[in-house]
Amino acid sequence: MAHSIDTYKSMTTVAQPLPLARPSIATVAELLKPITWFPPMWAFGCGVVSSGVAVEGRWLYIILGVILAGPLVCAMSQAINDWYDRHVDAINEPNRPIPSGRMPGKWGLYIAILWTVLSLIVASFLGAWGLSAAVVGLVLAWAYSAPPFRLKLNGWWGNAACGLSYEGLAWITGTAVMLSGGMPDTRTLALALLYSIGAHGIMTLNDFKSIEGDRQMGVGSLPVRLGAQGAARVACGVMLLSQCAVVGLLFSWQTPNHAIAVAALTLVQGALMLRFLADPIKRATWYSALGINFYVSGMLVSAFAVRGLNQAAGG
Repeated sequence: MAHSIDTYKSMTTVAQPLPLARPSIATVAELLKPITWFPPMWAFGCGVVSSGVAVEGRWLYIILGVILAGPLVCAMSQAINDWYDRHVDAINEPNRPIPSGRMPGKWGLYIAILWTVLSLIVASFLGAWGLSAAVVGLVLAWAYSAPPFRLKLNGWWGNAACGLSYEGLAWITGTAVMLSGGMPDTRTLALALLYSIGAHGIMTLNDFKSIEGDRQMGVGSLPVRLGAQGAARVACGVMLLSQCAVVGLLFSWQTPNHAIAVAALTLVQGALMLRFLADPIKRATWYSALGINFYVSGMLVSAFAVRGLNQAAGG
């Protein structure tokens, strides 16, 4: 009888739902990679500076723009990249949130979609140019990682998309915010484009850490396509040539002091590149941590040069 009663209870007991598997806040933060937010936030700041517009009365828009550039658009690009790179990361970096299982199910994809929507909502407050730049940045981020385009399979196209999104579009957005959605001037657009081209080389540096997984999974990064030494030379050449073009423009705009400063920063990078080229696989991370500081410093110097020109023209 006791056995029959136990059987009856087991048959009539309502099954309790299993707890929803979801990632911790720390794991979500790791997926969004806050350390990667600096470049677009810096570029946005350069756009604010180069506009020549006083920041008084614009602080709310500046804060929204900084959030859009880093914690939203850039963070979204990291999430979507990790989702579609989960098989590559299982080889290169198995401890990352998705391949390690700490980001269960399709949470990586869901977070990328949510962050895309949030980015569009915030961008809608930044005027036509700010919204347009954000839309292009989001499209490039998805095209870089997701099928059918998956631009990262070709290091030339993928790195170009990242450079344009992280540097050029963020710079343009910063200027557009200060101009109340107006069109940036041609000098600003020229600097944004040149530093985007230079950022192609910076993106190549990031590919050295994943050569083996990229090769096995058919990702045609430049280190895979050209070999470590060839990719290192291309990266350095792109960064140096773009900054030399900036120096030439600054001289042509009659801002010699700024031109000399950017030239000096470029020479320092050239010296560091010689050490990097001697062992690119071993020193790619070293150069990224040290040499890029001089690159972004030149961006700000250039922004101040255009700021002075714009203020002089307006006053």
